[in-house]
Amino acid sequence: KAVAVDADIKEANLKRLRRIEGQVRGLHVMVEEDRYCADIMTQIAAVHSALQSVGREIMRNHLKHCAAQAIRKNKQTADAMYDELIEMMYKLRR
Repeated sequence: KAVAVDADIKEANLKRLRRIEGQVRGLHVMVEEDRYCADIMTQIAAVHSALQSVGREIMRNHLKHCAAQAIRKNKQTADAMYDELIEMMYKLRR
């Protein structure tokens, strides 16, 4: 569970995710209707960018609260957090 989440940022992320859900539903329709491939790819890029935006905000919150607290706590939790952050960065790069 997150250590702290700013309510305004949480609501903004939820709003973005609802918008992304709509975009994905739109993609489904586009594929069903055999829309032009380039148009579908453009929408896929837009969804990908929107998801990255949400990911950045969540990563920022994680660093600001969860990671900062774990790093300040003691060497053992700091080392575990460093490992977690490295793993997260590699996952986000893929």
